Amino acid sequence: MFLRQLSYLVALDRFRHFSRAAEHCGVSQPALSAAIRQLEHELGVTVVLRNRRVFGFTAEGERVLAWAKQSIAALDGLRQEAQFAHEVAGGSLSIGTMPPAIQIVPLLMESLRAAVPALHLSVNVAASADILRDLGDQRIQMGLMYLDQVPADGPFETRHLYAEQLVLAASSQVSLPNRTACRWDEAARLPLCLLGRSMRSRQIVDACFREAGCEPAVYLETNSLELLHAELQAGRLATILPTAALPAGRETVAPLQIRRLSPCPTPGVGLVRLRQPVVTALMARSWEVACGLVLDDALKL
Repeated sequence: MFLRQLSYLVALDRFRHFSRAAEHCGVSQPALSAAIRQLEHELGVTVVLRNRRVFGFTAEGERVLAWAKQSIAALDGLRQEAQFAHEVAGGSLSIGTMPPAIQIVPLLMESLRAAVPALHLSVNVAASADILRDLGDQRIQMGLMYLDQVPADGPFETRHLYAEQLVLAASSQVSLPNRTACRWDEAARLPLCLLGRSMRSRQIVDACFREAGCEPAVYLETNSLELLHAELQAGRLATILPTAALPAGRETVAPLQIRRLSPCPTPGVGLVRLRQPVVTALMARSWEVACGLVLDDALKL
């Protein structure tokens, strides 16, 4: 059995297509198929279900796949450990973040690069469920998300970074109450653009509106923060966002009116990683640095 065969198997799981998996691995489809068949022969079990209409893995294949992912991740960690020990300031780290925490990522990257100057970072914006799946599949090493979305009995380790604060934001062209705080029934009467209903922060907003007994006037729903920010800058709509998701540089580009919402929950946001018996020196150092961020005061209005 060779690691090459295991990498083919992981690629096959990712793409669910022999040709695309082969292209990703830089080999021909017959070569990849032959390698998978050789792996099945060596193990004495059928790994892949081959059918013109349905593609998948057998029950034995799913267990082999999980073992393959762990083996490849362990080998990658071993390589990074050797590189880190040799160069001291290098390596690669993949991070997944939910959209409402995107403004935190530059602070996190700045801290990590200060500790590991030659660190190569890869950042993917995704929903909480996707972050947990990618952590479990070891496609990313660290996640930034709502901590109440992490299963208590799951294989994850967490660290609280800050308590999220939802605020009402609008340009000067939108009339807002002339005070620092706003009620939910007042916000419901404004033309709003909100994050999509699949987003956890939007679900919190909807729950607050229901608790207040009012129905908001929502004119735009999107999972794109860039689009929400464009509507804010254009002065057409107001929005409700976590302070960490407000436009960067909002005080200099186009000043926004900001109002606290009351009453309002403050869900915890933090770091998540897969709990493992052994971690690389790079991961240990990165986790230590990331957990040292102090953000509660910086994000309060």
